[in-house]
Amino acid sequence: MYHTSLSFTTGFALFKFYRNLLEFGQMSNVSIQIGQYRCGTGENLLLIAGPCALQAEYNKIIADELTRLNDRLPINVVFKGSFDKANRSSGDTGRGCGLETGLEMLSEIKSQTGLPVTTDIHETFQTEPVGLVCDMIQIPAFLSRQTDLLAAAAKTGKAVNVKKGQFMAPHDMRNVVRKLEGFGCRNMLLCERGTFFGYGRLVNDMQSLIIMRELGVPVCFDATHSVQEPGGLGNLTGGNRAMVEPLARAAAAVGIDALFLETHPEPEKSPSDAANMLPLGQLERTLTRILRIREELMESL
Repeated sequence: MYHTSLSFTTGFALFKFYRNLLEFGQMSNVSIQIGQYRCGTGENLLLIAGPCALQAEYNKIIADELTRLNDRLPINVVFKGSFDKANRSSGDTGRGCGLETGLEMLSEIKSQTGLPVTTDIHETFQTEPVGLVCDMIQIPAFLSRQTDLLAAAAKTGKAVNVKKGQFMAPHDMRNVVRKLEGFGCRNMLLCERGTFFGYGRLVNDMQSLIIMRELGVPVCFDATHSVQEPGGLGNLTGGNRAMVEPLARAAAAVGIDALFLETHPEPEKSPSDAANMLPLGQLERTLTRILRIREELMESL
């Protein structure tokens, strides 16, 4: 476990260090449209949050809390939930509720809360129905170089959030940007979610946020997937949720336009990513501390 006082000291030390780095980089980027929000330089932090996998018994609880935080904090919330967990450690684990049911759930959340919604796609045929419901389409890290998938997502006219592959250098994401631009997409977001570091481990190189920001697009930090331990539980992915907030603080000190967090009122009951999801009851306190660091950074530049 980490101690809060130590985390604050470390967080502000990182803030000072990365503030100096940022003075040599491009601090501004284009502002993109996601539903009713703008995301980019000078805008509120975009929070992409929700359960890893959509669950009928928990969706409303999570969405209601996110709506409350959206009204209470200087953030713009996009509700995220997956209808298909296509990339599972084992073929014996559940895939999720499916496309049709999942889109019905997301449509209901959008209607009831007014929050924009997003989900991840894995195959090109999913893009059209997803684009009819969602305000943003998410491209999973393992599929970030799949040209046909990027093209199909761009053709929906919706914003596209591409997670950088765990196997990719941040400067390689310029090719993703060029592909999306070539297919007519201007509203795009690049997301850092960790890099492979041997077997079953991920590390975060915070320089990647600066490098991807220099591509002129908003950048997002995925705090919960960054603490995954792929295959760490044999037939399941492990993780260390105690590291979610320290990494998110470091990312905020570097400079981010968006933060991705998966959250659940009872993470152990989530069918996917239980080990690295942030408990819903901790979300407000965590966000408050992250926002303090981001505010200090913006005021100093």
